[in-house]
Amino acid sequence: MFERRDVLKAGLGAIAAGIVPPPSGAAGQTAKPKASEPSPFSRDMVVELARALAAKPYTPPRTDLPEPFANLSYEQFVGIKTRPESTIWRRDNAGFSIEPLHRGHIFAAAVDIYLVENGAAARLHYERRRFDYGALNVPDALPDLGFSGFRVLSAQNGAAEAELAIFQGASFYRAVARGQNLGVTARGLSIRTADPRGEEFPAFRSFWIEKPALGDNALVIHALLDSPSVAGVYRFTLRPGEATLIDTELTLYPRTAIDHFGLAGFAATSLFTPLDRVRSDDWRPMVADINGIQMLTGQREWLWRPVSNRENLQFSSFVDANPQGFGALVRQRDIDDYQDDQQHWERRPSLWVEPLGEWSEGALQLVEIPSESENNANIVAYWRPKAALVAGREASFAYRQFWCWEPPSRPPLAIAASARSGRAPVGKLRRFVVVFSGDLLADPQRTAQLNAALTTSPGSATNIQTYLNAPGKSCRVVFDVDPSGENYCELRLVLQSDERPISETWLYRWTS
Repeated sequence: MFERRDVLKAGLGAIAAGIVPPPSGAAGQTAKPKASEPSPFSRDMVVELARALAAKPYTPPRTDLPEPFANLSYEQFVGIKTRPESTIWRRDNAGFSIEPLHRGHIFAAAVDIYLVENGAAARLHYERRRFDYGALNVPDALPDLGFSGFRVLSAQNGAAEAELAIFQGASFYRAVARGQNLGVTARGLSIRTADPRGEEFPAFRSFWIEKPALGDNALVIHALLDSPSVAGVYRFTLRPGEATLIDTELTLYPRTAIDHFGLAGFAATSLFTPLDRVRSDDWRPMVADINGIQMLTGQREWLWRPVSNRENLQFSSFVDANPQGFGALVRQRDIDDYQDDQQHWERRPSLWVEPLGEWSEGALQLVEIPSESENNANIVAYWRPKAALVAGREASFAYRQFWCWEPPSRPPLAIAASARSGRAPVGKLRRFVVVFSGDLLADPQRTAQLNAALTTSPGSATNIQTYLNAPGKSCRVVFDVDPSGENYCELRLVLQSDERPISETWLYRWTS
């Protein structure tokens, strides 16, 4: 056990090395700086560091870069590769290895990386020889630039080493399950997202990565977060498998009162889907990281909300108390749904979040942002607690993420497998087709009194038809919507039998 004075000593050392630009970052410093001397490490040290940071005025991270890195194009930046021999722990049979990432382009802010072994942490120094710079003309002597983040690689069950997660940029990180491509992006913390007062982007400033022991099958990463409004300490525990689990424990130390913040947030792309092809002139039938947002409410109701690329900025709020889970899901897993052999949208991860402990009252916030590019993450969602953060009063939360092919919690009901919309054959109505699927739709007793319970606000729905396909375990609901002159309409649809739900609740907002 560390004595408290040792913890504070190590914490103050980390402040000097991790928050204030280290002396090795001074101009003219030669390559291959001396390695930091290891110092005692514990999570308490990071906690003390966050508290000390919150008690001081905010200082932004350094973003200055020398030539030729100061104004890199995207192509130049992605041309910088970490040399394989520079990957940390690659030959140590630890099950995980760490690939430090260069700064540049939109990833100009410096972060410090510490490697923790045998209870001691040593700062990882930037060295020129770690990277292949592609076509860039790089001088022999470079200052200690720090890093923009890192990639986690994993070799499990004798398989080849593969990308598991990446932490890079502000408080953003991504992960994948086995066989997937990167897709949805998680956020450590959201502050005033799409708020007229302006969004604040907290950023991880330092990471401490614990070297796993052989057979642990878990990687522990500690992170220090900072922004003008709040400091925070995070502990991520990554566990690879059929799904990649990330347990997140965090404590926030507000400098100021914060009435709009988000937990367990994520962002993804939805350029067009069969529900919103109005602006699309594309050869593919769909371009989207995710197909919709699912939520299991505190009252155990299963909600499904398809996401869309809107003409105007849209906000939706799903008010609840103590949610059981929520996430961004991919339900269309056939390449024919996308027909893109380069991007392979069907291989993107679903992200399911389960709160650990009670989260009290709040709302799942969904923001849909107009976008013209598939490179823009225009779908953002997060849990917004009703209670504000109070300056000087710490607040702790915890949750588990499943980066997966299928979420661990699934409705014991029929699910909304797909939906389409288009102009109705008559008049100026809008036609919708929602397809539900599930084993219970093949049970004649469960579907004896099948009914599509549909509500609209504003407007009205007509020509509601249900087409049950018992052998195919599916049911198609077709209906037309008359918005009655309004430019939007909230739709709520659930399959019922004997007035009891036999499907999750399908929600959608149609806009003109």
